[in-house]
Amino acid sequence: MKRILLIILATLALSLAHVPHARAQAVVAHIDLSTQSMEVWVEGWRRYTWPVSTARKGYRTPVGTFHPYRMHRRYFSRKYDNAPMPYAVFFHKGYAIHGTNDLRRLGRPASHGCIRLHPENAKTLFSLVSEFGRSNTEIVITR
Repeated sequence: MKRILLIILATLALSLAHVPHARAQAVVAHIDLSTQSMEVWVEGWRRYTWPVSTARKGYRTPVGTFHPYRMHRRYFSRKYDNAPMPYAVFFHKGYAIHGTNDLRRLGRPASHGCIRLHPENAKTLFSLVSEFGRSNTEIVITR
């Protein structure tokens, strides 16, 4: 009986080691450029998977690991004709994750390099980063 209990506990412990890349941060937003998708992990658990739009041909979305450095609920791009960027989370130079009204292009490259989300999803991510803090949030972008 004791041995069975130990096996169950060991199995449970192994199952709790479920997300190796999310262990250090409370919130991890993983953007996969090849699938045009974002997974959001909260305290080690995958909570959301969303379609995104990243850089179209002729532009680039930076690849790497970043932390947010600035956030705005309402923001308008000075560089691109005051384009609305709701729930903007800036993570590298002028690049941000933000909402878009161009919903039909989510899931394929369409931006100048930012990561576009459905506005409700951008609001959810913005709220998570606000709740857990920028220093406890990691943005991981892979090809």
